[in-house]
Amino acid sequence: MQNEIRWLVRLCLDQNLITPEQAETVRGQLGDGADLMDFAQQLIDDGYIEDHAMLERIAGFALAKAKSGPPADDPFSFVPPRPSIAAPRAATGTTTSAFVAAGEAPARLPSIPFDMIASMDDAALTTSMQTLLRDCARYGASDLHLSAGSRPFIRTQRVIKQLANHVLTDSDARRLNTALLAPHQLKIFEELNDYDYALALDATNRYRVNLMVHKAGVSGCYRMVPATIPKLDQLGLRNLDAVRKLLSYHNGLILVTGPVGSGKTTTLAALVAELNATREDHIITVEDPIEVVQPAQGCNITQREVGPHTASFASALKGALREDPDVIIIGELRDLETIEMAITASETGHLVIGTMHTSDAATTLNRLLDVFPPSQQAQIRASVAESLRGILCQRLLPATGGGLVLATEFLVANTAVAALIREGKTQGLRNVLETGVREGMSLMENVVFDLYSKRQISAETARQNIANRMLKARIT
Repeated sequence: MQNEIRWLVRLCLDQNLITPEQAETVRGQLGDGADLMDFAQQLIDDGYIEDHAMLERIAGFALAKAKSGPPADDPFSFVPPRPSIAAPRAATGTTTSAFVAAGEAPARLPSIPFDMIASMDDAALTTSMQTLLRDCARYGASDLHLSAGSRPFIRTQRVIKQLANHVLTDSDARRLNTALLAPHQLKIFEELNDYDYALALDATNRYRVNLMVHKAGVSGCYRMVPATIPKLDQLGLRNLDAVRKLLSYHNGLILVTGPVGSGKTTTLAALVAELNATREDHIITVEDPIEVVQPAQGCNITQREVGPHTASFASALKGALREDPDVIIIGELRDLETIEMAITASETGHLVIGTMHTSDAATTLNRLLDVFPPSQQAQIRASVAESLRGILCQRLLPATGGGLVLATEFLVANTAVAALIREGKTQGLRNVLETGVREGMSLMENVVFDLYSKRQISAETARQNIANRMLKARIT
């Protein structure tokens, strides 16, 4: 069997285009004396590969690689049938949520011939990047990282998995990360050395992309966006009725918070979808970038992206108040002007929903209020006490049976909460959260301990997410 064919099969296997069994079938049909083009044509004739152009490019790579000898691992050595690997699910007894990957994932990690990037033309590189991104989504990865000076890797269920041993050069990383940019996008990136954008390969494959330049060269992070918009009851929320009650208001402020990678985007998309299905209003979203596209149902939805559609969150909010909205969705409350506009909008007859990178309700309120100067503190505390409807803080924790499980702290703004905010005594929120269970409230540490008690998370995970010494002492 020629080295060219061994490389062709090796590269096709690496990209999950064929199985070892299919390669052996074609070998049996043609014999060991077949040439490269006959083998490739048989793969097409048997219906194993439908993308003729991609197979032709891989055949060219195989010819180039064969000059240095056969692949290190012979693709025709005996390989047992590859099992379908189901993506990890939540532990027994937990609710399988939209945050836990479901379905089938390919047995092999997504890959392209990273060591051959320099020899690829632009068209081949573009196709390879598109294939890699689709494979990452099918595998169940949450992020793909392509950074100069590092090996390419993905993150799946919070775990980093290397895609290859090849360390990307600056040239490799620059070509990979700019292969899918339009000319105007490339110009922005070259001018700023930073660029955030939404990438849509098709209707079901969308990604949030961040490009930057660091000491070794260009780096890109590709966040997979869910192909479908989850429903609220698919998230694994234990406070579902209380959350739906918040969405019944026609004014006020709702905050969704949590660290990076805690599923805020998914929750926000589900909240918008719930409003879209149950109300007949005008919803304006301001995002950076637009990740989940919301088709209009009962509501008219206007989605705006910072950069292409507006200069900033604050300027978009100013414009939004003149666009007759009923609901305003803010991708991130990150600065004084945006927060001030959000509070004002919530006081003037609009339901405002925004996100913040905070870990619990008390920290969220402190962050929200402390951006204002001392001279405005009394006024802003009074405004927030009046307009706040609720705070949903969330974390995604590794489940004992694989996958992730959602833990949430949920604060409902009642008269006690309003009084604490007005008086600047947010340290008293813990007591309100513990005593407000009937209203749907929950304290993060109690939720985490409950998950541990039901053996849905490990003792180590519970200790990492509980600060209370008395609760920690009960973890064995």
